[in-house]
Amino acid sequence: MEKENTDEFYARLKEQLLENTSWPSNYLYKFIVPTDEERIAQIQDIFDNTGAVIESKKSKNGNYTSLSITVNLKDPDEVIKKYKEVAVVEGVISL
Repeated sequence: MEKENTDEFYARLKEQLLENTSWPSNYLYKFIVPTDEERIAQIQDIFDNTGAVIESKKSKNGNYTSLSITVNLKDPDEVIKKYKEVAVVEGVISL
């Protein structure tokens, strides 16, 4: 994503989260990543020590792994910060 589009996306997301959620709140992240223990560990490390519940499931052929991560966060800025941290993991798709 281009930086301008990314900034617009996060601004819109923050606005929606402020309107539709009372904070602090649980937030569910969903990511798809190529099945690679190192990449999966990178994402898990980002949520380490946050009390996050992480569930993973491999695709039928085992090429991809979906990660569902539920974590209690204090505000939309924390949600966006985690998305940006995960975005550096090669091949990750945020849903």
